[in-house]
Amino acid sequence: MKELIIASHNKNKIDEIRTMLSSKIALRSLKDIGFDKDIEETAKSLEGNADIKANHIYNMYKTSVFADDSGLEVDALNGAPGVHSARYAGEAKNNEQNIQKLLDQLKAYENRKAQFRTVISLIWDNKLTHFEGIVRGSIVFTKKGKGGFGYDPLFVPEGYHNTFAELPSSLKNKISHRGLAVTKMIRFLNSVH
Repeated sequence: MKELIIASHNKNKIDEIRTMLSSKIALRSLKDIGFDKDIEETAKSLEGNADIKANHIYNMYKTSVFADDSGLEVDALNGAPGVHSARYAGEAKNNEQNIQKLLDQLKAYENRKAQFRTVISLIWDNKLTHFEGIVRGSIVFTKKGKGGFGYDPLFVPEGYHNTFAELPSSLKNKISHRGLAVTKMIRFLNSVH
């Protein structure tokens, strides 16, 4: 069995990805390997932040690793919060405050179109490869649903009437930005071992 580290402390994200991975790959979190620091995300792009995290862990542990960065990109806000999605309302990474700030900023706009985008940086056999997942949709006026995390209670994917937070996690994992990027990565991993 091949080991793969996910450079994340986000339990929701780790659980979501673990359910999607092949049983031939043992997914280990940063907690599993005893790494409890935050890796500073200083890049100006999702890809840059994913690279920073993957390279940091790879350089320390010299084993296969992947990291992702995701952002909600709202058309009316010129792509904001984007790379700043987790810290949109401040360094505390408070989901409720982020949601409230977004809703407040969108009050003046009729255009509620947005997309969720994930970029994965995978270092496998000493090579860096990127995978991207994008899901288009729109932002609702008030939070709906109890599932998911982050901006999920605000985002309705195209072709659906429910927010990510209202959809069953099995469906969300299939159609979400992270799900699409992880699916591409898994396809790649299955082709190389």
